[in-house]
Amino acid sequence: MIQRFTNNPFEENTYILYDDSGECAIIDPGMETAAEQNAVVNFITQNKLKPVLLLNTHCHIDHIIGNKFVFDQYGLKPQYHIGEQPLVDEAPSRAQVFGIRYELSPKPDHYLPESGQITFGNTTLDLIFAPGHSPAHLCFYDKADNILVGGDVLFRNTVGRTDLPGGNHALLIKNIEEKLFTLPDDCTVYPGHGPETTIGYEKANNPYF
Repeated sequence: MIQRFTNNPFEENTYILYDDSGECAIIDPGMETAAEQNAVVNFITQNKLKPVLLLNTHCHIDHIIGNKFVFDQYGLKPQYHIGEQPLVDEAPSRAQVFGIRYELSPKPDHYLPESGQITFGNTTLDLIFAPGHSPAHLCFYDKADNILVGGDVLFRNTVGRTDLPGGNHALLIKNIEEKLFTLPDDCTVYPGHGPETTIGYEKANNPYF
């Protein structure tokens, strides 16, 4: 099961992924304001969930604003690919540019590899390494529920921007075609911004392909 919260001036999608074990993963916490923080905490409390993982698909500022809050609230350090660390290191200066309130993200105890699996509760997530929007972007695929938490790789009718540091348009397109479009057509994609979509819809309608 998955719950979306849209946060911060970039309208970034924060996700809580949970199952009938009661354990949950918080993915890309973008909460900036107290109201945004409360909405996430209230959902977790009301559904009697236990946060056990904090995951970042990538580390652009809008996806990590809430890392420190989640650490303070639940004692979880973020996990992301080490190739994203430079983005975390430059986040304070990016926050100043955008006028965003940002508290320093804790550093991971464990970085995520390019491939493999993460498990929590009764859920298994496959790691899909798909850089192009950012230097070391990961997507998280729940095969059992056939859902992909895709970050800023693939959106409804478009793809992630590649004009930021570490961006590479040709690489992004290649990774979508070779790693995401091989997933089932009815796989639901939950992107970092905007509404969900499906792999099949994007293969048929996305103007970049």
